Amino acid sequence: MVLGSFGDGVQRGLEVAVSSVTGLFHDPVLRLGVTGLARAGKTVFITALVANLLERGRMPQLKAASAGRILAVHLQPQPDMTLPRFAYEDHLAAMTVDTPTWPQSTRAISELRLSFLVQPAGFLGGLTGPRRLHVDIVDYPGEWLLDLSLLDKTYAQWSEGVLNLLAKDRSGPDFLAMARAEDGALRLKEPRAQALARVYTGWLQGARAAGRADCTPGRFLLPGDLAGSPVLTFAPLPQPATTPRGCLWREMDRRYEAYKARVVKPFFRDHLARIDRQIVLVDVLGAIHSGPPAVEQLRQSMRDVLGAFRPGHNGWLSGVLGARRVEKILFAATKADHLHHAQHPALTAITEALLREARARADFAGAQTMALALASLRATVEEEIERDGKRHGAVRGRLQVSGKQAVMYPGELPSDPARLLSPARQGAEAWLDADYGLMSFAPARLNRKPGEGPPHIRLDRAAEFLIGDRL
Repeated sequence: MVLGSFGDGVQRGLEVAVSSVTGLFHDPVLRLGVTGLARAGKTVFITALVANLLERGRMPQLKAASAGRILAVHLQPQPDMTLPRFAYEDHLAAMTVDTPTWPQSTRAISELRLSFLVQPAGFLGGLTGPRRLHVDIVDYPGEWLLDLSLLDKTYAQWSEGVLNLLAKDRSGPDFLAMARAEDGALRLKEPRAQALARVYTGWLQGARAAGRADCTPGRFLLPGDLAGSPVLTFAPLPQPATTPRGCLWREMDRRYEAYKARVVKPFFRDHLARIDRQIVLVDVLGAIHSGPPAVEQLRQSMRDVLGAFRPGHNGWLSGVLGARRVEKILFAATKADHLHHAQHPALTAITEALLREARARADFAGAQTMALALASLRATVEEEIERDGKRHGAVRGRLQVSGKQAVMYPGELPSDPARLLSPARQGAEAWLDADYGLMSFAPARLNRKPGEGPPHIRLDRAAEFLIGDRL
């Protein structure tokens, strides 16, 4: 959708083609994109993945590791001098000190290069000897990815959609009343425009904290060095009957278009269009806990996220011509350690059903896709509790707020995903026959043996899917 609509990427395509031809005579590079929406666990995933790939003591399902074909792995300086380096060492330290804490969440795009020395399998591998593979891990906020949907919308269309959404949201009346009271045909007064943008940003922040996934524009939440600039000083407004020159509506329209041209398109052109493999982290349990509206919002947001990619197979010619495609996409439901392992198949099935529409589009285009329930860093241990005369699988962990140990049984996820997705699609406000609980656990204190990375659930399966064929 979005990726096929650019006519202004010729120069960038030539640059990619030149670098690709040069790369044919150097070590191969695989670019792995990591994204997800707020609190999905992107930073923890990358930190735990790198730590476990460096050590490989807990990676039995990564075939190259279990077969002993990975001879060495080490971090190298990243190739892109203009991007911040992913702060791997700082994040790992936060997770592994005596009183561990979760690392700071993703605030902007960053990159990290991991280099492998691999002994190829088979007869030819014995003749050619070890080879190198560089994996460039690109971390970026999922909120920025959702902005790509704005490229297909005018300011009037975006405003109408947001205002309709606010009319149905209990937290939206303050901004909605402010926007409807505004006469967009009047001449622009900058303090008024700033006030509108400030109140709208406040609603976005509250909506994200409440679990909403469809919060655009994403840079309003993570502005970086654009904070306070006109390109981030607009808000949705009802369209007036007339829009004379110099009026508030026209200026909001102009800033919206500038946001698409100066913020959204460069993000796509410079970073997203170069991704080879992609993992999308999804807090499915958090959405279920928040209720049917959050589940439906998540489904729609993940559909929009996948609409941003150009899935398919990369042959050598596509690399030379610069027409990169995302070959593999993994949909990972995080926080699997909040459930007893007996419920993991149900969580995976719900994730597959939740993402079926977007996943079908990617499959149709030739990309390989997979859904998986994982925990990048295992923070709990399993035990059983008795309730209503029955034994239930539960988990125990250290609470984030108090630091005290607590046992959690979140409720029984249905084996049929339709029991959750159907009421969500039909607009139900609450689950009728179940109540799903959720606690925030802090990382557990680690006691690692030499050669072991941090404990996890299925991180090795994720690595095998994403990069195993290249090792």
